[in-house]
Amino acid sequence: MTAADDPIGLLARALAQTAGLIDGTGVELAGHPTPCHSWDVGDLVSHLLHDLRQFTVRANGGQPDWSEPFERVEEDWLHAFEAGAEDLVDAWRAAGDLDGTVEAPGSGTVPARFPLDQQTTEFAVHGWDLARASGQSTEGLDHEVALVALAWAQGALKPEYRGVEEERYAFGPAVTVPEDAPPYDRLAAFFGRDPAAPVVLP
Repeated sequence: MTAADDPIGLLARALAQTAGLIDGTGVELAGHPTPCHSWDVGDLVSHLLHDLRQFTVRANGGQPDWSEPFERVEEDWLHAFEAGAEDLVDAWRAAGDLDGTVEAPGSGTVPARFPLDQQTTEFAVHGWDLARASGQSTEGLDHEVALVALAWAQGALKPEYRGVEEERYAFGPAVTVPEDAPPYDRLAAFFGRDPAAPVVLP
């Protein structure tokens, strides 16, 4: 079985990778800027913790309320993330058969694994954001996670979802990078990040 054939295992790898990046980010960096221009490091980690809870609702068959704002978490990031990640993976393992199709708001009928791949993509992209914001290397990040995430995004991220941040678009225009750029740079660029931008180190 390849990584692409095991979406829950791939999500677990993305979560473990994100936990490692959080572990390498001290709370003293909470106010440091990130590639997500509206968020500092504390906001980004708090967003990831909120995602875990929302995604677990989805894995349990519910519909998360995405209008609900996230609360800023000031401490104990790693413990909170690891506990939430375990709950999320357990929920997907209990969800049953991932064959067939499901209805996704705004996307119509999609493969049953669609929300799983979406969640993997979220943690892959924001993992890159966190690594860049905290001065951690992106070279050792899991390439299979990035490649599956990029393939999902290329099929799901429609042009109408992109725009300037000031107009409250979640995704900026894609940035052009070389075809042989590292997988995470290609993923970040597709989501509107510029891998060539100077890193503001802590």
